Amino acid sequence: MSETARQRLAYLFDSGEFTELSALAKSGDDASGVVTAYGYVEGNPVYAFSQDVSVNSGALNKLHASKIARVYDLASRTGVPVVGIYDSCGADLNDGFGAMDAYGELLMWASNLSGVVPQISVVAGVCAGCSAMMAASADFVVASKDAEIFVAPNSKVSDLSLNAAKNGVVAMLADNDEQAVLAAKDILTKLPQNNLSPVPMYEYEQPSEAFGQTSAEQAKAICDSGSVTELYADYGTAAFTALGTIGGSTVAVCGTDKTDAKLSSDDCSKLARFVRTCDAFAIPVITLVNTVGFDTSDDAEISGAVKNMAKLAHAYAEATTIKLAVVTGKAYGSAYIALAGKNANADMTFALPKAVITPVAPLTAVELLSHDELKGADDTEAKRTALATEYSLTKASAKSAAEYGSIEAVVEADDLRATLVGALDIMAGKRISRLPKKHSNIPM
Repeated sequence: MSETARQRLAYLFDSGEFTELSALAKSGDDASGVVTAYGYVEGNPVYAFSQDVSVNSGALNKLHASKIARVYDLASRTGVPVVGIYDSCGADLNDGFGAMDAYGELLMWASNLSGVVPQISVVAGVCAGCSAMMAASADFVVASKDAEIFVAPNSKVSDLSLNAAKNGVVAMLADNDEQAVLAAKDILTKLPQNNLSPVPMYEYEQPSEAFGQTSAEQAKAICDSGSVTELYADYGTAAFTALGTIGGSTVAVCGTDKTDAKLSSDDCSKLARFVRTCDAFAIPVITLVNTVGFDTSDDAEISGAVKNMAKLAHAYAEATTIKLAVVTGKAYGSAYIALAGKNANADMTFALPKAVITPVAPLTAVELLSHDELKGADDTEAKRTALATEYSLTKASAKSAAEYGSIEAVVEADDLRATLVGALDIMAGKRISRLPKKHSNIPM
């Protein structure tokens, strides 16, 4: 067996040390084609498997699958995360029925453990067919830029890993397999051991970055120095998602910072998936809102974009983790309600002084509220613009929202981190009981 599979595990575990499971197991005269092991990552236990493409092209057969299934089984008994490193061309056709049954069992294990222990997939080589489905079932997927993840070959796609990042399958791309494993390790250290464990706590340094215009800049200004890890950067690019720490404790940061770009279906799906993942492990979600709303163009309506809008609102409303929202710029209508509305979608909402919070765009508002005044104006366009500006500074201002009780407070950017630290601290004991049900029926 090639040492590559074991070397990738060494990248993951502390000091490169791990203990193999069923190390001598063979399928006939051949090795099993997968190394399964346990060890420690930053002092915390982790189970992992690493496929070996040098053995029968990494093809999955009954023994190969049984070793991975045992990893899932042990993880379910102990509440320990699972990291899967994929490098396989698919099923072993010499054992076709066995391979299909095995894939079904592994998909069941991944599904059953979803939301119970963190699962991270690392695509280090070829990840094809049902293996791609397995990898994509994890909470996060990290891929090497030279890796290939696909269900079936497609002549229209030349860069398979980049394509997977652009369509939201892959959360992060890395330069090579070592960097991919290290990126997965970075994500893993920000996650709790399981759904019953508290989020990790670390020593931290105060941020030195200024509070900028983009969500990425703002996240670095409110989170601990050097702690922000952006995820899904190539997918849903009008939205921002990242893991970081505030006061040494893990938080999730969501952002909508492209003011002139409305949230697309991809943006909604990106945010909804991320919020649901963080909620499963009780990671507090901080949402930075600056958007004019959802994409309601003719093409978006034809494609059923409202389904993804409803999915986003459902994800936020269903989440019982701590939810804090900050309106950093514009927050119009349904997007404000879905991302920052009090009660269902945010426990506490704050706003910067220049924030604009309104049911409709200011220009639309003045058309409805000041129709007669516009009708008699000498320069209708100039009058409309002036009235819209006045509306933004008065009725739609952060101060007005605070006076009405729609937000908790108007906060200066320099004070925002301290405000969030206090809110996270006071919300730490949050408890919510939902109506008894099997599961919610989220729009998919």
